[in-house]
Amino acid sequence: MVRAERTDLLPSLAVVVSGVLWGLFWIPFRALGEAGFEGGWASLAFYLGSCALLLPAALIRWRRLRSAGWSLVFTGAIAGAAFSLYATALLLTEVVRVLLLFYLTPVWGTLLGRALLGERITANRAVALALGLAGLVVILGSENHFPLPRNPGDWMALIAGVAWAYGSLRIYSRPQVEVYETLFAFFAGGTLVTTAVALLPVAGDAVIPTWSVLGSGWPWLTLLIALFGIPPVIMALWGASCLSPGRVGILLMGEVMVGVASAAAWSGEPFGLRESVGTVLIVGAAVIETVHRPPLPPADKSEPR
Repeated sequence: MVRAERTDLLPSLAVVVSGVLWGLFWIPFRALGEAGFEGGWASLAFYLGSCALLLPAALIRWRRLRSAGWSLVFTGAIAGAAFSLYATALLLTEVVRVLLLFYLTPVWGTLLGRALLGERITANRAVALALGLAGLVVILGSENHFPLPRNPGDWMALIAGVAWAYGSLRIYSRPQVEVYETLFAFFAGGTLVTTAVALLPVAGDAVIPTWSVLGSGWPWLTLLIALFGIPPVIMALWGASCLSPGRVGILLMGEVMVGVASAAAWSGEPFGLRESVGTVLIVGAAVIETVHRPPLPPADKSEPR
């Protein structure tokens, strides 16, 4: 079936809802960090708990997982790594900076679309790219600093956006893979990456959680997995398999609005003129990229490498 003939209303709504839930993800996730899950250990607990819930069904569907091959494993690792880096960044830098750096995703989607799918960069796409980069400069720039990420959390958020853009392209190129297989690959691959992140010395004195920490943090961990983890990931992955990466990017922008507003209201993080202008520029880049929808490559296009 040609993608343009698909009904995209339900997938679009699913992506919007997932973005709204992810916009509030930082609240229980930071609470988990405050309970003693420092640095990457909060992300690792989130991924391990999710994998434990998904494992029984994965064992039943093992033939489908095997038929999907190593390509699915790699796709899951990329997408899972993106969310792992994004989540860990929430503990290492300001929520606003994580959201805005991650949502340069439409810019990376434009470049990856050109490199891997052969999409032509039109004038509209060039404007979108310029707006996205301008937003990055406005958010991170100052009179005394070159506009680059300033701490490990900033870098994680930026890299996460690139990884998510690439993972979305791979998911979109393989519509024959069912959502559950992609979901399990997402959490399994993310677990491997998160294990490495948890062991990196990026969070200072972060230590392995003790049993007492596990006891005090399990309510927040349960809430993360049951409400802000598996359900929105299912919706986002399903949407990514049905919609172009650019459209997925703009629909997920609801996370920025919800996350920025909730951070300003409940965490007291600053949100002034610079952050406002940067938000407008980055959202504008995503809107332009999505409104301008170039012709799709031939149906027999190869999967992105």
